[in-house]
Amino acid sequence: MNIREVARLAKVSTATVSRTINGSDKVTPETKERVQRAIEELKFYPNTWARALGSGRSRLYGLIISDITNPFFPELVKSFEDIAVQNGQEVLVANTNYDPARMEQCVSRMLQRKVDGVAIMTSEMDPRLITEFQDRDIPLVFLDTGTAQKLTSNIVVDYASGVDAAVEHIVGLGHTEIAFISGPMMLRSARVRREAFVACLERRGIGAGLMEEGNHQVDGGHGAMERLLSRKTRPTAVLASNDMTAIGALGAIHESGLRVPEDISIVGFDDIQISAFTQPALTTVRLSRDEIARVAFRALYGIRQEGSKGAEYGVPTSLVLRSSTGRVPRDTTGKMREDAGLVRA
Repeated sequence: MNIREVARLAKVSTATVSRTINGSDKVTPETKERVQRAIEELKFYPNTWARALGSGRSRLYGLIISDITNPFFPELVKSFEDIAVQNGQEVLVANTNYDPARMEQCVSRMLQRKVDGVAIMTSEMDPRLITEFQDRDIPLVFLDTGTAQKLTSNIVVDYASGVDAAVEHIVGLGHTEIAFISGPMMLRSARVRREAFVACLERRGIGAGLMEEGNHQVDGGHGAMERLLSRKTRPTAVLASNDMTAIGALGAIHESGLRVPEDISIVGFDDIQISAFTQPALTTVRLSRDEIARVAFRALYGIRQEGSKGAEYGVPTSLVLRSSTGRVPRDTTGKMREDAGLVRA
């Protein structure tokens, strides 16, 4: 099957078929519909490589993520692909697994496929690789790690507001012995969340809190929670840098014979779908993957359609209350735990 047969059936020239396939606005709606019917009837599949060479555009966006095993990222990929398909674009997904060598391979694949733009949803990226895209005038959008400039936009997540809402909720339940399990400190997003937590406690005069570092995975949260439980002063509430960490912490608490939230309250971050179905259901800070995907696509599409200037976009967060948080625990006499400090109404 070839383009000539499509042209013959649609009663148009091969040039008109090419323009229709490439999305040209020079084809009338009636002609476009006739060509598309012919394509469907003949089951003709256009050569996307040839299309890219002919039009200078691949209609392909790159999406680089850090960890495909973390449910946050598949949910983000789905949202981004849904929007891309609605706008006649395809998506090339690459997973770096936080490995610089794999990141370099991902960039190479994107360049070879002549992508029209790249959404870089990772925590870190070598400036040299960013330059590889910029030298080829490929639009970029980053999640928290970029700077708005020519052909480059940046999405800024309001981590501080989300963490502040979580701390306010926990303190309102009477907790003052509050711990934080961070992500890896080499990641900027993990550092930002940790700094927001410390600032929240300081504003309330509670002190620095208890800190443990995780790895944004279930096993990291589990190990960090075990270390917190082994301390002389055990926290009555724990905030986790993401939901995977919180789920690991839930497991460690259960294995120790303690209960959530009766003995320890837990708050996650991200609101991945599974967080609503843990036992108990996880109180968490919602970071909408749909919103990130919409903003990322709009940023890339806008640069292509409206010019080369990038922009900075904000994404809000909000607290989702479920069953994993409760009032500060009582001791055997029925009084509030003395080591928890003063209870706020």
